[in-house]
Amino acid sequence: MSGTAEQTLRAEEMTLNMGPQHPSTHGVLRFVIRADGEVLREAVPDVGYLHRSIEKIAEKVGYHGFMPYTDRVDYVCAMFTNQGWGMACEKLAGIEVPRRGEYCRVIAAEFNRIASHLLTVGVLGMDIGAMTPFLHALREREMINDLIEELCGARLTFNYMRIGGVAWDLPPGWREKALAYLEHLDPILDEYNALISYNKICIQRLANVAPISREDAINYNLAGPNLRACGVKWDVRKDLPYSVYPDFEFDVPIGHGQWGTLGDSMDRYMMRIYEMKESAKILRQALTRMPDGPVLAKVVRNFRPLAGECQVRVESARGDQGWYVVSDGSGYPWRVHVRTGSFAAMGIIQKLSRGLMIADLVVLIASLDVIAPEIDR
Repeated sequence: MSGTAEQTLRAEEMTLNMGPQHPSTHGVLRFVIRADGEVLREAVPDVGYLHRSIEKIAEKVGYHGFMPYTDRVDYVCAMFTNQGWGMACEKLAGIEVPRRGEYCRVIAAEFNRIASHLLTVGVLGMDIGAMTPFLHALREREMINDLIEELCGARLTFNYMRIGGVAWDLPPGWREKALAYLEHLDPILDEYNALISYNKICIQRLANVAPISREDAINYNLAGPNLRACGVKWDVRKDLPYSVYPDFEFDVPIGHGQWGTLGDSMDRYMMRIYEMKESAKILRQALTRMPDGPVLAKVVRNFRPLAGECQVRVESARGDQGWYVVSDGSGYPWRVHVRTGSFAAMGIIQKLSRGLMIADLVVLIASLDVIAPEIDR
């Protein structure tokens, strides 16, 4: 073979499909990959395989009837979608949630945040070849699912919250079980860090992989742990306080690039570890300061808010989640739109993928913690 032909052969690009059904895409996602051998020219997200018209369904089933559908926006962390929808409806109608109901919301949501982050860090470990940490993380997640099941009867799509509060109060003895679990969780997180987070192989696989600058994080509208990993200290619970979060003391961790470059995959991974510890702080305070009173305001069955529009924001496990609702005064919303952290994260993957190894694309997707239903809705 001549030198020119050999050079041409080496430089030839391949176009590959990753997904839509692939074990490392965290849902029904497709990436169109252009690669020169193992090196990516770019990976272009191709979404839409999981679109279910959830926003349009809201216009057909009414305000109360849409609550179970919100679980399907982010099935990994559905308490926050329940809460966002409830808050939007309450803002339209001027409904005040009883204080105990707000505490129940925060408790349910923060347990769900820990459960979501446990899945994220466990799956990321498995994506880089470590199976054992995944089983450790799922063990702890199942204990939280047991608590949530006792609270509302479901383990994944909860339908726990209602317009005006929550469906049920804490069961007898549940508070003590929840506090006991939190005492169990802290040393388990330290054990998990020793097992995988500070493992040399894990650090080498994640550090300096696909770093995102503060400027790019803001320009691409990243949210939640992905934004804070880049050194941007923004958390809706602190910066645009809602519910009873002002009652609690907790920190907002940010990335520092101590293992490599600021905003790299390692920083994004560690954000989830740090946030679980902060959620445990919030939960201890909420469980010990629980006020008396009802958990649900009186809301008419034929719910018809006055004509108008509103927007609310909650800090989901995947970041700043925005709900925009327009009412025309009828029993059905005229327009519903939800802004999610996963959809925002997908926009930066094409840029970050250039020059990565194919194996590192798996790390990038896992570290951004994208959930397919949040992207398509």
